[in-house]
Amino acid sequence: MHKMAKKAVLIGCNYPGTKAELKGCINDVWRMHECLIRNYGFLDDDITVLIDTDRSYTQPTGKNIRFAMSRLLRSAQPGDVLFVHYSGHGTRLPAESGDHDDTTGYDECIVPTDMNLITDEDFREFVAKVPRDCRITIVSDSCHSGGLIELAKEQVGESTHDGEPVSTPGFKNFLHKTREDTLEARDIEEEHGELHHGDQSYVKNRSLSLSTLIDILKEKTGEDDVEIGNIRPTLFYIFGEDASPKVKNFIKFFWNKFQLGGDESEGHSGILGLVNNLAQGLLNYKLSDSDEEIEDPVKPTSTKHNIVERGILLSGCQTDQTSADASPHGNPDKAYGAFSNAIQAIIAETGGEVTNRQLVLKARKKLHRQGYTQKPGLYCSDDHASAPFVC
Repeated sequence: MHKMAKKAVLIGCNYPGTKAELKGCINDVWRMHECLIRNYGFLDDDITVLIDTDRSYTQPTGKNIRFAMSRLLRSAQPGDVLFVHYSGHGTRLPAESGDHDDTTGYDECIVPTDMNLITDEDFREFVAKVPRDCRITIVSDSCHSGGLIELAKEQVGESTHDGEPVSTPGFKNFLHKTREDTLEARDIEEEHGELHHGDQSYVKNRSLSLSTLIDILKEKTGEDDVEIGNIRPTLFYIFGEDASPKVKNFIKFFWNKFQLGGDESEGHSGILGLVNNLAQGLLNYKLSDSDEEIEDPVKPTSTKHNIVERGILLSGCQTDQTSADASPHGNPDKAYGAFSNAIQAIIAETGGEVTNRQLVLKARKKLHRQGYTQKPGLYCSDDHASAPFVC
């Protein structure tokens, strides 16, 4: 008879030495590591840690994060408790044209240390593969994390409303805005830099603005024509078969459209031309001969039932909000994510005996009292909302 196991993957990205640098994400991971062992009976051997500040640990690249999460699922048996914590940047791209299943108007993404984005649909597919009678709890202390598991039921939050988007522009409207207008708006919203915040000497948003993402991708490619409209092709150009399954789906869709365009496909220069040539030459190798089955980018490959039944997401904020990275009294050694810090305080106060709903509601109150505007969210089934946090 299988004995219930408790297994976790903890991911922290501080992006040291880059324009995206944060201070508190690795501390969040180690505090959660200690908490899982002390309060919830996890064994050190059953906790996988990915951090980018120590080369002796597995680096939290897109490929490594997906591999660690896939391994977590492969080893899971019915009845096991699975847990994933992510602290790092979030970002969001305008949803693909025709993606009717997206309820926010954007692809919410986490940002691995190498910028190989992992999208909300990737998380949806991941949760849909959780074995029956298992449950997985995902804590995401990152910006725009409210929509991170597509189709999950919103228990606490304002990211979606009866399955409809909340004040988010559609793809067509987005394309009508100029690149400069869009980047300027994102910079105002997301690039607040270091601010004085109550007794916190340092507060920075865990949101990677599109302008910063584009700058980093330009450095990686050496190409100057990276812009909002070709971020997905650029990610495929850089990462190839290691790119997000959703990016690969998009590229197959994009490549087929180019082929239908006949000679027009040969007229593209820069990133789009490079990606087109790469896709033509390596389509079978990079896109079809892959661990993940390639699907139509607008066609869901999993059911809402699976996701609601097995997945629990506690998000640091709503899909259109940012999460804070803070240092008390300017001490980077003690830096933390505001949401992660609130979770640890609540677990200390309750001895860890708190439901998912109680934890999120208490975190909202605590963050509000501390002067933060972010509102944590809870996305799961009704039963899981009233179930104990973690296990």
